[in-house]
Amino acid sequence: MDEGYIKFNCTWIESGPVQSEFVRKLNKWRDRLFEIGLIGVYPNGIGFGNISLRYKGNTLIITGSATGGLKSLNENHYTLVKDYNLNENSLTCAGPIKASSESLSHAAIYESAPSVMAVIHVHHQALWEKLRNIFATTSKEAAFGTPELALEIRRLFRKSEVKKEKIIVMGGHPEGIISFGQSLEEAGQVLLENLKKV
Repeated sequence: MDEGYIKFNCTWIESGPVQSEFVRKLNKWRDRLFEIGLIGVYPNGIGFGNISLRYKGNTLIITGSATGGLKSLNENHYTLVKDYNLNENSLTCAGPIKASSESLSHAAIYESAPSVMAVIHVHHQALWEKLRNIFATTSKEAAFGTPELALEIRRLFRKSEVKKEKIIVMGGHPEGIISFGQSLEEAGQVLLENLKKV
């Protein structure tokens, strides 16, 4: 399927919004990234970019599917990923909206690094070209939103300096970059510092 659309098997439990304290934290950085074009929408109407926070264990609160093009988000645009299975390409989410197409990639990071509390996925062609194969880069065969990409992320945590660098270049997803950290502030600053190099 095209960018911006769910590729995994999603069991969606339609329910009320996630806790407002999480929404406030997420929106602080999500608004900033939207403003500078790292999250947004292409001319064809397909949105890009997503942001998440660890909730409990390996569960996470993430932007909903196809929200990249919205200027601002509220509590109805986030959902809780309650459970997932990378091998079966499936997840269960609960909230007012289905989870982002990149949810399994975020989950793979939280699973691989217990200290990580926040993950950001953005698009930026020039930054992607500058960082590709300099920082940890997934295989170009691993398309976005697939179990292969999530497994590639797991591999990078085992065999690269990604824990220290806190940034992943998506080799099979032109423009795609993921940053992470012990807070949204750290994950966001990793992106902004690298953006200065472009």
